[in-house]
Amino acid sequence: MTPPRILRGRLLSFSRRPQSISDAESYVYEDDGGLLISEGRILAFGPFETVLLDAPEGAEIIDHRPKLILPGLIDTHLHFPQMQVVGSYAANLLEWLNTYTFVEEQRFSDPAHGARIAVSFFDEMIRQGTTTAVAYCSVHKASADAYFAEASKRNMLMLGGKVLMDCNAPEALTDTPQSAYDDTRAVIADWHGKARNHVVISPRFALTSSHEQMEVTGALAREFPDLHIQTHLSENTAEIERALELYPEAQDYTDIYARYDLLGAKTLLGHAIHLSERERDLLHETGAVAVHCPTSNLFLGSGLFPFRDYETRDKPVRIAVATDIGGGTSYSMLKTMDEAYKIQQLRGARLNPLESFYAMTRGNAEALTLTGRIGTLDPGSDADIVVLDARATPAMALKMEAVTTLAEELFLLQTMGDDRAIAETYVAGSPAKSALQAPLPMAGWQK
Repeated sequence: MTPPRILRGRLLSFSRRPQSISDAESYVYEDDGGLLISEGRILAFGPFETVLLDAPEGAEIIDHRPKLILPGLIDTHLHFPQMQVVGSYAANLLEWLNTYTFVEEQRFSDPAHGARIAVSFFDEMIRQGTTTAVAYCSVHKASADAYFAEASKRNMLMLGGKVLMDCNAPEALTDTPQSAYDDTRAVIADWHGKARNHVVISPRFALTSSHEQMEVTGALAREFPDLHIQTHLSENTAEIERALELYPEAQDYTDIYARYDLLGAKTLLGHAIHLSERERDLLHETGAVAVHCPTSNLFLGSGLFPFRDYETRDKPVRIAVATDIGGGTSYSMLKTMDEAYKIQQLRGARLNPLESFYAMTRGNAEALTLTGRIGTLDPGSDADIVVLDARATPAMALKMEAVTTLAEELFLLQTMGDDRAIAETYVAGSPAKSALQAPLPMAGWQK
């Protein structure tokens, strides 16, 4: 049994969405704070001397000063089988899927390949300070088994699911309505609620699921109402046109999912860029979440997500943020929010750095309805924690000489930070990044 630990450093945790860059009431900050953790949970948060006074005798003190200690970062949309798809050259979403992604995902029929990639995937999450992610596996049950087995070994709170797709894809990468139903039920039985795993019902998107499979997906959602659902929506204009050709009875793309009872407070809709006012109203009414994937949207030329428009309308849309590996170009949630900031600049709006760090932590936890477990440093929460170093590189250290406020430091981390700024990642109270072995060189292209 690991003895209780006190992490000492500058603590930051959000209590609600910041309304402005000067909204100090939206967060709790301790300049010399203590975080008491034991048995995978946070027991106390406050000034270091106060926490030390009340801590059990013999508690280990780990001093991270002057670094920032925050809740572990959360990624709400990425693809486990696409690590070797990142950086693939293509003109748009549909070309990228057909040329690279569908080819790569066929390899995940091999359990050994899935197990190998799972090790690299979870190593990368930890390197980036991401302690919870929501991932698509491939169409093969073996890929979900590999994903959840590795998550269990690491004791990470992870969400994911076997993809459902039975048409408009290579034959080797399709299931059937019945096998999709049976395999998803098997994944749920094998993994949901085991260790810290959460299984997600995961139809890829309307283009790759027949009417019959969508019916099956709706049946799964009704049988397991507590499970999350993830799919893609309105990422690309050509995708929208194709979806409406396949489902001509639908009023719009969002209506396809509504017709099969797939919209609700635990529904995560990847991208959701090009939505009509009716569709935005429907997301508001059902509580479904629009998941913003900025590096992917820019890389594939999909569009500029209307973050502020969704947030400030009379019927606001719930928003989460994500990397979308491998259409996304960085595993880093810091880089993700850096690109989200730039997209809003292009749209004549801004995200302030308090909002960005709220989004990566409590905001994404709220989108997942998991704030009782993750996303804050509140006592009782799981001890998933990240330690950030704003002086991690020479250029960052030089810039820090001119930083005078917490918001400026956060913006520096967002703008210049990457995995090097992650000083440590704690998973259920145990240091995980410092425990990683150096990656072994892998075979690749040779001149």
